[in-house]
Amino acid sequence: MTATAVGLPRRLASLVKLEHTVFALPFAYVGAVLATDGDPGARGLFWITVAMVAARTLAMALNRLVDAELDARNPRTATRELPRGALSRSQVVGLCVASLALFVGAVWQLHSIVRWLWPIPVALFVVYPYLKRFTWVCHLWLGASLGLAPLAAWLALTGELPWEAWCIGVAVALWVAGFDLFYSLFDLAHDRAAGLHSWATRFGVEATFWGARALHVATLALLAVAGAGLGLGLAYWVGLGVVALLLLYEHAIVRPGDLRRLDTAFFTVNGVISIVLLAFVLVDAF
Repeated sequence: MTATAVGLPRRLASLVKLEHTVFALPFAYVGAVLATDGDPGARGLFWITVAMVAARTLAMALNRLVDAELDARNPRTATRELPRGALSRSQVVGLCVASLALFVGAVWQLHSIVRWLWPIPVALFVVYPYLKRFTWVCHLWLGASLGLAPLAAWLALTGELPWEAWCIGVAVALWVAGFDLFYSLFDLAHDRAAGLHSWATRFGVEATFWGARALHVATLALLAVAGAGLGLGLAYWVGLGVVALLLLYEHAIVRPGDLRRLDTAFFTVNGVISIVLLAFVLVDAF
């Protein structure tokens, strides 16, 4: 086997930033734990995990395929696997097909209702990469895609979606949209020159910060409403307080004119937030 073939899995994992699954997967577990009063079962968690990883891999691979030419013209993204030739388009298409098959196979192991709903997230994934070419609503669309995580897990285990589940799903969607507003600042100059759309290109940097703040305040409010509706205990509320402090820290270290710690705010703090909330939900459940 050639060295190139040996390195293929590593390059594919790098393409889709497999480690960033930490943003959404903990929220799927939150939905699973809350839906089942702390007892989602090993089998259910296993197939939810497989479905989530496969779905996210599909979404990221599609995004990289659609954006390959744009990425090649952007200095920040020109070194990604497709623009620099580390992977071929056919290899990424193969990853998409394999991920879709694995996703559908995992969904088929869960509640019968989700067997007929799986095209919904796939449609969101397909449309998302094109939106930046037309509208700044792309941030909210991305949020909706990840906000499906707790909703899908809840539905996959119970076949039901009470209003509290919707609150958590929308909270996740707004949280993701908020930090994606920050992420768009990485490419503000390039996006303006290329005629691409984002909140920042449409409304400016200052409005991007205010938009992210508003979305994250709404996130906390919705998580609080869901917690009250579900009658959750002290641990959940402590966890929500910690999440609030982390969001406050995220907004404190990045400000207009000073984006030096934008990487920390986007990648590190947001990864910690999802894990922290899951940890406190588990403590509350057990």
